[in-house]
Amino acid sequence: MLAGVLFALTAGLMWGLVFVAPLMLPDYPPALLTTGRYLAFGLIALPLALMDRANLRALGAADWWAAVRLSSVGNFLYYLTLAAAIQRAGAPLPTMLIGTLPVVIAICANHRNRVRDGQLPWLRLLPGLLLIAAGLALVNRTELAALQAAGAGADELRRYAEGGLLAVIAVACWTWYPIRNADWLREHADRSPRAWATAQGLVTLPMALIGMAAVAAVQAQWPGLLMPAGFDWPTGPQPLHYIGLMLAIGLCSSWLGTLCWNEASQRLPTSLSGQLIVFETLAALAYAFAWRQQLPPAATLAGIALLVAGVVSALRIKPVAAH
Repeated sequence: MLAGVLFALTAGLMWGLVFVAPLMLPDYPPALLTTGRYLAFGLIALPLALMDRANLRALGAADWWAAVRLSSVGNFLYYLTLAAAIQRAGAPLPTMLIGTLPVVIAICANHRNRVRDGQLPWLRLLPGLLLIAAGLALVNRTELAALQAAGAGADELRRYAEGGLLAVIAVACWTWYPIRNADWLREHADRSPRAWATAQGLVTLPMALIGMAAVAAVQAQWPGLLMPAGFDWPTGPQPLHYIGLMLAIGLCSSWLGTLCWNEASQRLPTSLSGQLIVFETLAALAYAFAWRQQLPPAATLAGIALLVAGVVSALRIKPVAAH
């Protein structure tokens, strides 16, 4: 249990980095951030595959197909919608919406995996849900007040609403991913979580190459649709910053984060490990405000406290056997 929680904590610290990448490279479109990150992940996975070649050879066609499905939804679609949400609405609102994942996953896994993992009593989950909803409302109110104080017009408010909607899609993607990923890991408890992380990296490489080619084709056919006209594809106006950041999050957030999450998923019930994604939310908020070089407003701190209280409340519930 302790090892599983520590692995989940490390994964959260690594994944929190991806929330500041769109803020550090605001001129780069989400499609380029997504393909760049997973191109780096795929290239990093190539030498790592040599270390795990024996374990990777043991994977069958069904296992590789599972890795493709997991990577396409949990990597590409998730980060594409998340990066777009952050660039439209700023980091706090998408981060807090992602912060609902612990309870959303717990609710989904609570029924679906009740026989395998036990079931959390629904009435005891309700206080945690209410605390998280109150925390989201506080952060959302603070961000909207900041926009209004800055004299935001209808266009800025529309972008804020679009960011919230995109973040909801990202939540749906990352509700599906950890449940399905945990299914595979629990069904293959004798397999290496490190090799499974590397396998997901390997399948992202062709996806990233296809994505880069698609972005280039769209830009050539419809300039300005995905990137500003005259954008210096593929590395943009800050090539060294872009390449360095993509390599950093490709190694730390994609491979190391996935490895630590796989280790946690093999040790913990899905309804519990899903709630520990709160570490990602807290890390992302800390990194985002550090990048802004400002302290969170009091209402945002109160919202974070309510979010943490809601998850802690759910963590204290012990699963009961279901038949």
